[in-house]
Amino acid sequence: MIINRANLNALYVAFLAAFNEGFRSVQPQWSQVATEVPSSTSKNDYAWLGQFPKLREWVGDRHVKSMSAHAYSITNKSFESTVTVPRDDIDDDQYGVFKPLMQEMGHAAATHPDELVYGLLAAGFDTLCYDGQYFFDSDHPVGDGSVSNMQSGTNAPWFLIDARRALKPLIFQKRKDYQFQAMTKEDDEAVFMRKEFRYGVDARVNVGFGFWQQAFGSKAELIADSFNEAYAAMMAFKSDEGRPLGIKATHLIVGSSNRAAALEVVKAERLANGATNTNRNVVEVVEVPWLA
Repeated sequence: MIINRANLNALYVAFLAAFNEGFRSVQPQWSQVATEVPSSTSKNDYAWLGQFPKLREWVGDRHVKSMSAHAYSITNKSFESTVTVPRDDIDDDQYGVFKPLMQEMGHAAATHPDELVYGLLAAGFDTLCYDGQYFFDSDHPVGDGSVSNMQSGTNAPWFLIDARRALKPLIFQKRKDYQFQAMTKEDDEAVFMRKEFRYGVDARVNVGFGFWQQAFGSKAELIADSFNEAYAAMMAFKSDEGRPLGIKATHLIVGSSNRAAALEVVKAERLANGATNTNRNVVEVVEVPWLA
């Protein structure tokens, strides 16, 4: 290929198409448990977390809750991935071998939110949320007491999620979407010094926690008894005023090591003793590879 601006532009279009092909090949899983929140600054403040809006009979003045009770913010982070294509390979018409590389870059960009969201979910046992407690903790302050949204143990973690609300248990915050770019000008430093064209993707995003009440984390063995205990605990969650929050688990999130146990608990038609499995299809099973 003759190295000129027109041919380099055409090559960029071809590589961009390969990137988009890889990006579109992914069915992201993060939206199962996280809500996307747009961002227009370096960080978003979520002072309103801690308010679980419920209607009450209007007697006397309105009952106004303070939005400054909790200080919780998510600061955007920059992420990138960059690869090089030797100028000589373009000159020798070898650019076709780089198409799979660009497709893989698109795949990596599309799965990056999954990595962030489910990585944070797995870290919820030792990462703070808006109330100053770990997201999965045994003593979240509620009213005059405390509430647990976790089970301790030594097994691979699994999670129950209520994903029916406008704000899901996790937040995926986006400042700048994933964008494919190139450095291919003859006077670019990498081209001049090392005969390398550079192609990359970058984004500004981050993840954080929403309402801990919509999630339950367990390291107990995934069996019917521990599942039922966690499911019932979520349904019993109440507001500071003692009103039921109406939480109901919709998804069971597991890693590969808990896949068989999850299907046994909520997909099997019969129990080992032949009795009807009353938990059949009560939640959707979501298997993700990011929980290790």
